[in-house]
Amino acid sequence: MATVKRLAIGLAGSLAASLWLGQSPLLLPLLATLAALAPAAPQLLRRVWAVLRTLPRDMHFLFRAIKTYKEIKRIERKNACLADIFDEQVLARPDKVLIKHNGKEWTFRQVSDYSKRVANAFQRRGYVKGDVVAVFMNNCPEYVALWLGLSRLGVVAALINHNQRSKALVHSLTIAKSRAVVFGAELADAALEVKDQLGETELFQLHVAEEVAAALPPSVEDLRAILDASPVSDPTAPRPGYKDALLYIYTSGTTGLPKAAKIVHSRYIAAGKGIPMLTGMVPEDVVYAPLPLYHSAGGMCAMGYGLAFGMTVVLRTKFSASAFIPDCVQHECTVVQYIGEVCRYVLTTPVKDSDTQHRIRLMIGNGMRPAVWQRFVDRFRVPHVVELYGSTEGNVTFFNFDNTVGAVGFLPRFLPEFIYPIGFVRVDQDSGDIIRGQDGLCQRCDINEPGMLVGYISDSDPSREFHGYLDKSSSEKKILRDVYVKGDKWFMTGDILVMDELGYIYFRDRTGDTFRWKGENVSTAEVEAVVSAAVGERDIAAYGVEVAGSEGRAGMVAIADPNGTLDLDKLAKEVDRHLPSYARPLFIRTVPRIEKTGTYKIVKVNLQKQGYDPAAVSDPLFVRQRDGYSPLTAPVFQDIVSGKLRL
Repeated sequence: MATVKRLAIGLAGSLAASLWLGQSPLLLPLLATLAALAPAAPQLLRRVWAVLRTLPRDMHFLFRAIKTYKEIKRIERKNACLADIFDEQVLARPDKVLIKHNGKEWTFRQVSDYSKRVANAFQRRGYVKGDVVAVFMNNCPEYVALWLGLSRLGVVAALINHNQRSKALVHSLTIAKSRAVVFGAELADAALEVKDQLGETELFQLHVAEEVAAALPPSVEDLRAILDASPVSDPTAPRPGYKDALLYIYTSGTTGLPKAAKIVHSRYIAAGKGIPMLTGMVPEDVVYAPLPLYHSAGGMCAMGYGLAFGMTVVLRTKFSASAFIPDCVQHECTVVQYIGEVCRYVLTTPVKDSDTQHRIRLMIGNGMRPAVWQRFVDRFRVPHVVELYGSTEGNVTFFNFDNTVGAVGFLPRFLPEFIYPIGFVRVDQDSGDIIRGQDGLCQRCDINEPGMLVGYISDSDPSREFHGYLDKSSSEKKILRDVYVKGDKWFMTGDILVMDELGYIYFRDRTGDTFRWKGENVSTAEVEAVVSAAVGERDIAAYGVEVAGSEGRAGMVAIADPNGTLDLDKLAKEVDRHLPSYARPLFIRTVPRIEKTGTYKIVKVNLQKQGYDPAAVSDPLFVRQRDGYSPLTAPVFQDIVSGKLRL
């Protein structure tokens, strides 16, 4: 816009000058126009070059996006729910295998029949649209068919992390206001431990194994027996609509107790049908899903490709790095749904001849570090990796379609920036606060300038809606107002990303994870990538800790070292080689294991609180001194606190 403005001013000024001087009106306008464009010429040429270079990529994306948009609008016009879309798949391929798990196969028809039994069983017991039933089970076909059947009534399924126990479990069950809890027999002990804290909540045990189930307490009903006595006909209750609630999926809880995010039918359908269409999948693909079904990557993306798009889904009860490639070979999987840490774990397995004997043509997911990405592709010869950006509760999703290592997505460069439904706004690097101009609005980042990613919220567009959490106050904290114009609303991702001249977007860090030391900003993501590679892809956590008498926070890294084999000399050399001086960890803590969530996200809160005081930490501690790391003893700690030892 600025270039156009300068061009107009130049033309008008040159024309006025030529008329006043009585000269030809042709030469002066041309000279003045060139003069007006001169300051912007390099930037303009770079933009033109970027548009031309990325045009094939952008047009390919646009073609798929238009096709996907038409299909999603068709579904929206019908006010269809997920069960409606699934029923279309059942009619098209009733005897095709939908789910493979532990040697068993469930066809589309079998999943449909089971889901109808569920719907009829709960309708007979008075469950209606808007009720909530918590599902607390391990991965299995019944898990999917159970919540799908509940959805036929408009009953919302709260998908509970099966690793939760005690306080965290009670929290997740109660914030959803669950009318009932269905738990697997394998989790009976955990469920029964908290039953007295659940008030009037009904309890059902679902026994899915072949052997006879153990006797149940009087307060627990046998759901398997109830389902066996229920008909396979469609329930008589009216079905929910396109925008009604379908599931509650919980955040990982890396900074506290999990929050329940509301997933509506439209959101699930967009993932299950939209992602395959955008990425070039076909119903004949077989997707490997070693991820938990209570998480959006496994339960909404991978499983959605089956329910809404017609693919076969291979489930695992629990992820196994050593079984990853053998499973894909055995089941002839062509697509893999991943999260980044899964790929890192697979890389640590011994190299085998079978590493390349699979049929995987596409891997899709998020969180794969660039160093892991290239090594994974080289070793296992996976031709196509689609890294995506998204979150369970957010309204921002984009993809990297063309194998650009490290990028989490892109924006078409031939479109003006102001029409994008996402933006990058400037934040204070120290506090993480949003920076606003004198007009009170946020400031848009330039190309190659890191900023917080925000997504435009529109209540009239299902793809731009923000449904938030069950806790309204938590939802409100994620909404940023008056961003580019007064009165607009945007979803705050809390993530720092950057876009280059070609439109590729790269993840930098989480706000709050970045810290400042020696006047420089330190990215924990960058530190973790370097340290992890230096120590053989072990689990690590990087964070900042306060040092008495110093501004900012010093870098500290916790490293999983259960056998005491960490080579500190090698680590020091590697961080010196790959990190600037201000980003090198000053403190090292070796631990038996790094605490992670059920989806392999590192939990840093407790580590950061405990710091590096030997009196408070029983694990081995080390401090950087000169060329290496030395034991951090109580006397050394006192020297640091007193300022005698300067870091």
